[in-house]
Amino acid sequence: MRIVRGWRQYLYDDAGRAYLDAINNVAHVGHGHPRVVAAAHRQMALLNTNSRFLYGSMVEYAERLTALLPDPLRVVFFVCTGSEANDLALRLARAYTRQHDVIVIDGEYHGNTTAVDEISTSLLDNPAAKDTRPWVHAVMRPNTYRGPYGADDPACGEKYAAEVRAAIERVRAQGRSPAAFFTEGLLGSSGGIALPDGYLPHVYAAVRAAGGVCIADEVQVGFGRVGTHFWAFETQGVVPDIVTMGKPIGNGHPLSAVVTTPAIAEAFRATTSYFNTYGGNPVSCEVGMAVLDVIEQEGLQASALEVGRHFKAALRDLMGRHALIGAVYGLGMYMGVELVRDRDTKQPATAEALALAERMRELGVIVYPTGDHYNILKIKPPLVFSRANAEFFAAMLDRALREGVAV
Repeated sequence: MRIVRGWRQYLYDDAGRAYLDAINNVAHVGHGHPRVVAAAHRQMALLNTNSRFLYGSMVEYAERLTALLPDPLRVVFFVCTGSEANDLALRLARAYTRQHDVIVIDGEYHGNTTAVDEISTSLLDNPAAKDTRPWVHAVMRPNTYRGPYGADDPACGEKYAAEVRAAIERVRAQGRSPAAFFTEGLLGSSGGIALPDGYLPHVYAAVRAAGGVCIADEVQVGFGRVGTHFWAFETQGVVPDIVTMGKPIGNGHPLSAVVTTPAIAEAFRATTSYFNTYGGNPVSCEVGMAVLDVIEQEGLQASALEVGRHFKAALRDLMGRHALIGAVYGLGMYMGVELVRDRDTKQPATAEALALAERMRELGVIVYPTGDHYNILKIKPPLVFSRANAEFFAAMLDRALREGVAV
């Protein structure tokens, strides 16, 4: 497809055909939202310069972001991309703890700068990370479908968290301590896998007891997408030491942020300085505030919850009719449909997932696989997605599956 225009939850190609966009979590409040466009246009005509100068919108936007976060998350660094945000978060953690080792969840992706590429353990993005970086410690993914502890085990969260405690002990046995534990509150790169209850409380307690800090990567999953809460980490009842933001924060505009505590920021300031030419420029801040306005005034978090529940129920209904669907993951409007060739062996249906994505495109829906084996259809549309859109997606997926998947 050659895409030439976007509007709300649709993309249009150069022949004028509309496609339902089920994958674009960047266009968080919808493609081409008039309020976001107007904010950028208005500020661009007045002033856009680098972050060396003082302007009120930077302070106002920082205050609005921190008002959405629990104490003591009060210090904001503005950057331009999610990769930059996660890179800076890693620097903050290392400056505060004076340690280097990082604990991550196996299969997760955190960006493409050198530093965060090294801690990304997705097989597709960085197959060598676990074998070539001795300071990176990947722990078992807390997946109640594929892992050893299922959702029917009330202690599964604590059991998966024991993997993190074991990693801490391995680091300590080498005479070091962890600098940080890094994770999304919902495992987006792994296909929208929700963390089991109790997982992060146990992990955070263990990491902090070892002197490390806890980093919540909200680059993909924040800003009301999970529906029940504004941030995905809140679904676990925890307060991180550092939160990173990106993608939906600017509805496609290159804006990102890192929010941390005064103590961590001061430890960083004592050892280095940080300057980002474009981070938090006047246009970016106005765009960011417009996005917050739209989320609140159009009730998009509540919509993510209501539409997401309806959508997930429709996908689970398909699972009862099509053996190729092994599991349905997710919260709110971030979901994944895992495809398997055999429900007993759970053999990944990689070729089938790619073929289904292509057939869905022909039927007018954009969706694409993710995960280590590229067998999970990731679903993370603009939050203006409606119940009718969800039903259309499910109907087209049903049709594609009934036709049979040619691989």
